[in-house]
Amino acid sequence: MASERESFWDHASFAVVGHTGKRNFPKLTYKGLKKTGKAVFAVDLGAADVEGDQSYPDLSSLPGKVEAAVLELPKDETAEWVGRAADAGCSAVWIHQQTDTPEALKLAQERGLDVCSGTCAVMYVTPGLSGHSPHRWIMKLIGKF
Repeated sequence: MASERESFWDHASFAVVGHTGKRNFPKLTYKGLKKTGKAVFAVDLGAADVEGDQSYPDLSSLPGKVEAAVLELPKDETAEWVGRAADAGCSAVWIHQQTDTPEALKLAQERGLDVCSGTCAVMYVTPGLSGHSPHRWIMKLIGKF
């Protein structure tokens, strides 16, 4: 049976949200998700494109609704983007490790979002051997994958 974190990636469409200029855009997550063949959009306040694809300044600018948002932002922006994801109709958010806040988690709960937090998305979207493989193996070993 798939864990909650593994099931997060069953959504059909995603926005990967970053803020270049304050933190590197999460390109590994973006590229890994794109390889799955799902609808994936880059949302970045600081760049017009990501990996040669158009980047959007906010979720309301996307060409269609997305089911889930992966938030890899500066910690002080996370709660605001949780609210934006809920406003845009997302049903789930992934909050990258060490960027969650009590306010962001509380807001997600209040808005009825499914939330995954506390770990790195790359472990889930880049199968096979990579620099994240040891993390994936350890998390599986201790039952937190």
